[in-house]
Amino acid sequence: MTNLTGQKILCFVGDDYEDLELWYPKLRLIEAGAQFVVAGQEAKKKYIGKNGYPCVSDIVIQGINTSDYDGLICAGGWMPDKLRRDPEVLRITREFAQASKLVAAICHGGWIPISAGVYRGVKVTGSPGIKDDLVNAGAEFEDRSVVVDRHFVSSRKPDDLPDFCKGCLEVLQKAR
Repeated sequence: MTNLTGQKILCFVGDDYEDLELWYPKLRLIEAGAQFVVAGQEAKKKYIGKNGYPCVSDIVIQGINTSDYDGLICAGGWMPDKLRRDPEVLRITREFAQASKLVAAICHGGWIPISAGVYRGVKVTGSPGIKDDLVNAGAEFEDRSVVVDRHFVSSRKPDDLPDFCKGCLEVLQKAR
């Protein structure tokens, strides 16, 4: 079993996040021993997922020190389309990528790394709806349940979550 004790993972949240794509990794990484911190544009705010499941943010996105974290999860839904316009979200994503820390995106979550400009030359997958965006951002698109390229992990949809989490666990374990 993977032991991530002492590792701290950051995940963005906002209204219309894809419920399973936030909660499945959150519970799986906690189960592996990691601390999972959810960041929204407001702290302690209840955000509602696309399917109605609530998530309360632990902290505010503004001012996050990425050196305090070991990885970043970008869940999908419609949330990433709004969050990718936030300069702080882009700064945070770039810092994780530049530090070779986990940058994991599932489904439409790939919009955040696209807007952060970190996917050029990276093998990725994502929702078919953002395939053109990924390719236009310079990524190498592959239609698979999970693509792991160095510290980047990506998946297409909620059905891919078991493989997505295995990829995240693999990258986080190697970083130990």
